[in-house]
Amino acid sequence: MRKMTGVLCLLGILSVPAHATEVAVLDWREALISSEAAQRSMNELRNQTGEQRQRADSLGQELQQLQQRLQQDGDIMSDAERSKVRQELRQKGGEFQQLRAEIQRAQQQAEQKFLQAAKPQLDRAIDQVVAEHDVQLLVDRDSVVHMADGLDLTQEVTDILNDK
Repeated sequence: MRKMTGVLCLLGILSVPAHATEVAVLDWREALISSEAAQRSMNELRNQTGEQRQRADSLGQELQQLQQRLQQDGDIMSDAERSKVRQELRQKGGEFQQLRAEIQRAQQQAEQKFLQAAKPQLDRAIDQVVAEHDVQLLVDRDSVVHMADGLDLTQEVTDILNDK
């Protein structure tokens, strides 16, 4: 019901005649991700989790090799050997999953930390661009079906973020 109300309100807003400078769109996620600060933050995260990522990649390759070995040679292996390979698969699979979870947790924490630190700067950059263009309505680009050229302010917001 709330979605329907939101859609009807949006349709009501869109039916009001608007000048090009009154309405604009912005993808704030892209503006942030494209910023130099976000790139530095992602590089720091890669550096912090580099060893874990390498270990996870190595384990992934080992798991593939063990699975291939079990598929190709499983019929000719002794029961003890087959059991040993399966045990190694379980052990390495568990370690792989644990490493991936740690990396994902570190990534989520880094993203949250970055978003909290960048939010005030993003808000100021948006306010600046909105004031420069005399925008009365700023819409998230993901919600837009069609727009004319020149209404997307995402790059301008990114440029302002990079200047600070």
